[in-house]
Amino acid sequence: MADRVMPRHRALAALSAGIGLTLLLTSCGSGISGHGDDKPIVGLVTKTNDNPFYVKMREGAQKKARQLGVDLRTFAGKGQADNDSQVKAIENLVAAGAKGILITPADSGAIIPAIDRARKAGVMVVALDSPTEPASAVDATFATDNRLAGRMIGKWAKARMDGKRPRVALLDLSSEQVKVDVLRDQGFLEGFGVDVRNPNRIGDERDSRIVGHEVTGANEEGGRDAMEKLLQKNGSINLVYTINEPTAAGAYQAIKAAGKQKDITIVSVDGGCPGVKNVAGGVIGATSMQFPVKMAAEGLAAVAAHAKDGGKGSASSGHGFTNTGVSLITDTPVSGLDSQKSDWGLRHCWG
Repeated sequence: MADRVMPRHRALAALSAGIGLTLLLTSCGSGISGHGDDKPIVGLVTKTNDNPFYVKMREGAQKKARQLGVDLRTFAGKGQADNDSQVKAIENLVAAGAKGILITPADSGAIIPAIDRARKAGVMVVALDSPTEPASAVDATFATDNRLAGRMIGKWAKARMDGKRPRVALLDLSSEQVKVDVLRDQGFLEGFGVDVRNPNRIGDERDSRIVGHEVTGANEEGGRDAMEKLLQKNGSINLVYTINEPTAAGAYQAIKAAGKQKDITIVSVDGGCPGVKNVAGGVIGATSMQFPVKMAAEGLAAVAAHAKDGGKGSASSGHGFTNTGVSLITDTPVSGLDSQKSDWGLRHCWG
């Protein structure tokens, strides 16, 4: 396996040194207090402010908030693992009298004490996209079935690699075993036919087809750097799994620079419009499309209903959370696996 990132205590210390809370005030209001007294306050706390996935989620929440007459206040951390900023955001929202909080947890376990305090104060807390650990720590979860999303691209990749000896590189989020990271990585390997040993842990597989795992921060720069390291380790890589499409775009830059773009297939998860364009352009072979606007809209509706009558909704049958759906997008479909082509994807990306 490739080297992982710095130990947890050092990573947290580095985060604390430069951490900052970004408060984004939506068109539903102009400040943290003193307005919208007749509207229930609801917070949206995402991992970052600049990732296209969370930008689209925020836009969807803002639109739904206007429809429902909700005072939406949005916060974001400065990185995919910035738990400290999310804690501060929850504390600010509780102090402001929020009725509900929607959150994409940066650390599915470390955020639990802050969520517990909010719920004890009477705030409904809903997880979006990334489940908490345990899932029962929140009142509801609206998310992609991330393990299924991984399995879909794993099965597609297995079919496409038929007749070739796979040499697989995996570009993950972090070394922290974040829930969404684990679900996608392990789902991909399961779909590809790898014995994952512990399905709740990345990196304990003993399969000679796996060249290694690297962490990326789920961004383009991280994807490029991680791919460069893995190509230096083994130039025979012919299949790359990526945690998301910005990571895939960065990985492709490294692959192209090495002159291996015709030899390596990339698969990913997200289904954002830029990612689907990369499917159409041959950069990504297949991606599993999520629906963040649906997550935000359904989560916000649940909180608004709770503010009105105390209801908290119910999970999709058999999931333990409300499944907002996933679709495989590829222009090279394989037999026995349902998929949509990139033109469909461009009409539906991140709806």
